[in-house]
Amino acid sequence: MNLSGTFLVPLAFSSAAAVTMATLGGLLTELGPWYAQLKRPSWQPPDWAFGPIWSIILALGAVAAALAWQAAPEGPARKWLLAVLIANGILHVMWSALFFKLHRPDWAFIEVILLWLSIVALIVVLGYHSKVAGLLITPYLAWVTAAAILNYQIVILNGPFK
Repeated sequence: MNLSGTFLVPLAFSSAAAVTMATLGGLLTELGPWYAQLKRPSWQPPDWAFGPIWSIILALGAVAAALAWQAAPEGPARKWLLAVLIANGILHVMWSALFFKLHRPDWAFIEVILLWLSIVALIVVLGYHSKVAGLLITPYLAWVTAAAILNYQIVILNGPFK
């Protein structure tokens, strides 16, 4: 890994984006009475585990984005890379808004499918420019896969939602 300015600048930007995603997701996540009354499967990780897991995943994503950006040629390749990253960031934050703010796990489940697809797109696009970057995104895909299954179980256990 080249720690020259050509890597540190994109790492600074991708780290800022990851912190923004984490902050927005955290602000939208309310573990209040509504959440407490939800029936949840017994296999759900404890609530305290989500913060550290997301922190690791977002840190890996920041490094992956910087590696791919550094490797991608200037021009359309970088514009495409940026578009995929922005789309994923929007979908990432949107899930929390749907689930926790609007109290619509059913809508969040539909949205998490789009989020999952955007992560696959990240693996493909970032991996095209840097195989390491693509590999660094795979924990994100695994975690969102588990979260989607958990989201589905919550819909089944608690639906319909109004």
